[in-house]
Amino acid sequence: MDTVIMAPCGDSRGTAVPYDFPMRALGSRVRVNHDSYSDAYIGTILANSRTFAFVGASPTTSRPSYFAMKYLMAKGYRVIPVNPAHEGKELLGQKIYASLADIEEPVDVVDMFRTPDAALEIVRQAIAIGAKVMWMQLGIRNDEAAKMAEDAGLKVVMNRCPKIEYGRLSGEIGWVGVNRRVIDNRMPFLFAKGGTMKHRA
Repeated sequence: MDTVIMAPCGDSRGTAVPYDFPMRALGSRVRVNHDSYSDAYIGTILANSRTFAFVGASPTTSRPSYFAMKYLMAKGYRVIPVNPAHEGKELLGQKIYASLADIEEPVDVVDMFRTPDAALEIVRQAIAIGAKVMWMQLGIRNDEAAKMAEDAGLKVVMNRCPKIEYGRLSGEIGWVGVNRRVIDNRMPFLFAKGGTMKHRA
């Protein structure tokens, strides 16, 4: 039986409309094909996550981390920037932490904006703070780190951007047909029932 889930997002009116696909426990030890993620896999993560920690977040407005952080915050997510070079400062109104261990609240997703060689240490820290998902940004892949995370019960996403994935699955960006290499007028995946994603109570 499919479970109705609702993501922590909404339009300016705060519209809450559920969408359906099979719900899987975020902590399950399941190997996935990191060359091709299903929409349900990515969508489940986005729908069941409230708080992201951005490791390598930059205050430079032209950096991808800045764009992604601003976008996700606008969609209702809590985004915590982590960058030891800017510890104690603020980024988009959020305090910057030196490390994941310094964060004093639960983190669902650790999203890294660092080179692949940094992934193993970041995964260790993500495991230590009890994160549910390890996410590596576009151009970042480390299969050894992914295995470590999955062995510890975390879900893993590599070489993807949550900003792009949210926009693609919600239909906000007009290239819904890219993954299928077919452009059509079918309803976007996360808008299957219309409206905007919103986290369930």
